[in-house]
Amino acid sequence: MIYQGLDNQIQKGWQAELHLGFEKSQHKTLLVKRQHKGPLTVQSPFYPEGGVCHVYILHPPGGIVAGDNLSILINAAEHSHALLTTPAAGKFYRSTGKLAIQTVSIKVAKDAVVEWLPQETIIYEGANLQSVVKVDLEAGARFIGWEILSLGRPASGEGFTDGLADMSWQIFCDERPLFLERLQIDAKAFSARWGLQGFSACGTLFASPATAETLAAVQSLIADSPGRGVTRIDDMLVCRAVDDRSDQLRNFFEQVWTLVRPDTVLTKACAPRIWAT
Repeated sequence: MIYQGLDNQIQKGWQAELHLGFEKSQHKTLLVKRQHKGPLTVQSPFYPEGGVCHVYILHPPGGIVAGDNLSILINAAEHSHALLTTPAAGKFYRSTGKLAIQTVSIKVAKDAVVEWLPQETIIYEGANLQSVVKVDLEAGARFIGWEILSLGRPASGEGFTDGLADMSWQIFCDERPLFLERLQIDAKAFSARWGLQGFSACGTLFASPATAETLAAVQSLIADSPGRGVTRIDDMLVCRAVDDRSDQLRNFFEQVWTLVRPDTVLTKACAPRIWAT
């Protein structure tokens, strides 16, 4: 009966939810709410930099397949500071026709900080997926987030000639839209000159708020490097990049994060230990 139930679950896909809540208590941020359904959970928090709560989100199956529906909800109360990442790359596998869905909702209260910094997401050729990240900031909230995509498996000679990745970012402040974007990557967008031009890795980093001085620092880092760009929309910094390799792209974004963090988060960079493994 156990194996039959597991087979049925695999056929219809995992329906998983994770709700996390953070609050400031004296000199550090605590993970005060941790509820999950299905294969989504977290490790015990780490505190490598004192009061900042570092949390690693775990998805034990190791990848998202057709029919899976994963939902992550993060709430950060006033004055709390949480950094969330993953212990390994995420994966969207080839689809049999059904849609694989992942939704992330992040709510950041006044004077709170959330850093959403998952490791790269590998999208296999033939995957059919929808990913939505929605960030709701109160006035005075601070946020850094990134999304790093690796399309196909270039080391195995695989591109992205089949499949659809529907990616959406929605960032609001006091219910006012700051940034709304929907990116649809298919075979045409992957290869076209107006699209990814065949680059297997692409990504975007957001930092709010960010000053003109930080923008200048990132521009200096980029210099004449191809496939890199940065702009500032009001006081939100948006940095984009494409590359042949996702590890090089992530290394670039880690450098950008190191530059912007003292300005946006008001503390110097302290990389999660898991990034070094």
